[in-house]
Amino acid sequence: MIKWRKKLGKARRSVRFALFSPLLPRTPQFAELFPPRVKLERLATGFRFTEGPVWFPGQDCLLFSDIPSNCIHKLTADGQVSIFRTPSGHANGLTCDAAGRLIACEQGNRCVTRTEADGTVNVIADSYDGQRLNSPNDVVVAPDGAIYFTDPPYGITPEQQELQFQGVYRVNPEQGGISLVTDDFDRPNGLAFSPDGKRLYIDDSSERRHIRVFDVCADGSLDNGRLFHDMRVAQRGAPDGMKVDVAGNVYCTGAGGVWVFDPGGQHLGMIEMPEKPSNCAWGDRDCKSLYITAPASVYRIRVSIPGSGVTLQAI
Repeated sequence: MIKWRKKLGKARRSVRFALFSPLLPRTPQFAELFPPRVKLERLATGFRFTEGPVWFPGQDCLLFSDIPSNCIHKLTADGQVSIFRTPSGHANGLTCDAAGRLIACEQGNRCVTRTEADGTVNVIADSYDGQRLNSPNDVVVAPDGAIYFTDPPYGITPEQQELQFQGVYRVNPEQGGISLVTDDFDRPNGLAFSPDGKRLYIDDSSERRHIRVFDVCADGSLDNGRLFHDMRVAQRGAPDGMKVDVAGNVYCTGAGGVWVFDPGGQHLGMIEMPEKPSNCAWGDRDCKSLYITAPASVYRIRVSIPGSGVTLQAI
């Protein structure tokens, strides 16, 4: 009986999202971020747990991870899904650098890799201070080419953990060395730069359930960390992947859907989702589509303000 009730509930939510607006505004300006009569589209489904969406430069397609299936999928503009890479090292977060090369957090292999133009996959980070990384989770590329990634212990057991903290790291774009930029997170997860690259947003998906923002120093280190927004609510779900548009608005997946904040941290509203979202990415040629991964599906919603990020500059 309980299973049938759950299935009926999911069916009702699917019908509701097909017929009504998914927008839940908290401020009048929230509606201005989306075109009139906007709808949330489900583009593909049937996966085990999707994550790490990234719009791939030059190919008009979205890449995304299915972590338990050990696979990276490719979703084309006409809605066709194919396998891009398997095994994927149980890849989680994905992004691209300015040269259009895929950067992947392979949490199963406990490393961050870069796929070169000839298809060669090179490890760019797998340890810090002589100890293995935990399980790299999400990744972003700074305007100067440096790679920042989060390293919670989600993909390992307690006895496998060598580092006694959950860090956020920076990989030097020229020398390739790895440096620790902060270690005071419990479960560092999603991260995103402001449009000018001067601020880095990082969320904590532990019981803290908040987003912090840091100033990015000239040498790539972080300073002046402070609370951006506390996302603790009664509903289940923690902050996860996030992106920023060219106006500086922050889109962060969390309890109930995708939360949207202005650059000052004010909660403008939410894109309500039929599944708990895991991550999001800007895409399409005009950068005005937000692709959203959820446990079994990939969704898309159109926006009025283009997305920001080094990946889009490379298209």
